[in-house]
Amino acid sequence: MTEIDYVTRVFSSPSQIEASEWNALLALEPDPSPFMHHEYLVAMHESGSARPRAGWQSQFVTLWRGNELHAACPMYLKNNSYGEYVFDWAWANAYAQHGLDYYPKALVAVPFTPVPGARLLARDGGARAALVNALIQQVRDEDLSSVHLLFAQPKDIAACEQAGMMLRHTVQFHWKNEAPSADGQPLTFSSFEHFLASLQQEKRKKIRQERRKVTEAGVTFRWSRGADIADADWAFFYRCYERTYLEHGNAPYLNRDFFHRMAQTMPQHWVLFVAEREGQAIACSLIGIDDVARVAYGRYWGALERVDCLHFEACYYAPLAWCIEHGFLRFEGGAQGEHKMARALLPVKTTSAHWLAHPSFAEAVERFLERESQGIGQYMDHLAQRNPLKPGLAVRDVAPPVTEL
Repeated sequence: MTEIDYVTRVFSSPSQIEASEWNALLALEPDPSPFMHHEYLVAMHESGSARPRAGWQSQFVTLWRGNELHAACPMYLKNNSYGEYVFDWAWANAYAQHGLDYYPKALVAVPFTPVPGARLLARDGGARAALVNALIQQVRDEDLSSVHLLFAQPKDIAACEQAGMMLRHTVQFHWKNEAPSADGQPLTFSSFEHFLASLQQEKRKKIRQERRKVTEAGVTFRWSRGADIADADWAFFYRCYERTYLEHGNAPYLNRDFFHRMAQTMPQHWVLFVAEREGQAIACSLIGIDDVARVAYGRYWGALERVDCLHFEACYYAPLAWCIEHGFLRFEGGAQGEHKMARALLPVKTTSAHWLAHPSFAEAVERFLERESQGIGQYMDHLAQRNPLKPGLAVRDVAPPVTEL
């Protein structure tokens, strides 16, 4: 099948695309995170969280053959670079200094969600390649400065690179439920203590100290999952989430209606941890989950009271313990944060793809990305030297210690 067999249609709202058709394409992908589900994208749009006034004008690009959807992606026209987590403010400033407009630009991403995964949904490689070319043509037709595809899976990146797009790398921190094994066969942790036994002594000691501070402050945790998350707990979560944003001088990206829609349309993809002291809820964290892939995603948190190390317990230790108990294989900690390494979330390189219409700026950005890529490589080498895991462990070496403080 050639590209001329496809008809390109652009939609101003994800709700104009049938959910069943979108999700069927997503199910074909090797990395179909919950955040690319039709319901999630519609909630972003219809709640007004990702709205044109905030810089998110939907232009979902689709490829059709007759009445059959063969490829699709979430594209937005952006008049700023907020909520993306792959920073290009310097590129925008360079354009402005030369009297050129960087905005609006085209962005293929999930708003406010730096989770790697499928971005270009396609029935096959030919449809994926055609979709990339359709994106670039759309940018040319609308006289936009550029198109950017963020936190994409390897198949997407390969198609973008084949089309001449430039690649850019960033670093995230992910935890894997992989216990050391003598024979190299997969082995998951049996308990949180089993996990701690895989760490260097100073890291174990620090984590125990941090957890003990929370316990000695009289804080306990409870969790609920999916439809078992009560309406009152959703309301409390948003109160904490909003307050924490406001304390840092910003309004939250996501509004109350967005989370209400999550509770209604995607409850199975959420686990809520609530911290309580003396019978009163004081903080909480919300993680996303994919039951099929057995992956959890650290997403949101908030607190009404300050307790030393409460953030670490709510956002890392309680979710990691939950993952171990429920057999989840990976916990993704989100964008940035070297402090996550001390909690055994290890560096992972993520990739985005970029195409700039202006030839001279494209050349300048390509040179910049070459230098930046070398820097990312050196940064990864530096982080590898700070690996918190014990070197060369076997199964017998990670029996949980019972007396160490």
